[in-house]
Amino acid sequence: MTNLPDFQKLGKAMNAPSKELEFFPAPAHVSEVRFVSDELTSFCPVTNQPDFNTVEISYRPNTRCVESKSLKLYLWTFRDEPIFGENLASTIAQDLFKALEPEWCKVVLHQNVRGGLQMSATAELHGGR
Repeated sequence: MTNLPDFQKLGKAMNAPSKELEFFPAPAHVSEVRFVSDELTSFCPVTNQPDFNTVEISYRPNTRCVESKSLKLYLWTFRDEPIFGENLASTIAQDLFKALEPEWCKVVLHQNVRGGLQMSATAELHGGR
């Protein structure tokens, strides 16, 4: 592969979260990219209790793909952030859509059971919105 970006995170020791998403040129014929992580944590802005989440991220690349290590470090930034799960799904979708400019982006967040309830939230963005 030629013309790769100068990655600031990939291949380097990183031990801190980062909001900076890195990307590389999307290869031809890739119609969907999908990531799943059960390591997304945040905490409730009212009770300050931790929220443990599984997140599913998918998008149809236009010209860019997100580099996975930068995505992991980005997700890590929410561990100390007071945010409702619905807002978390929306924020991740908006940040990825802004950075990648994909044809569409979908984020599904599944919060672990708390108080006998499991919450899931889906945020979707499409080109032109």
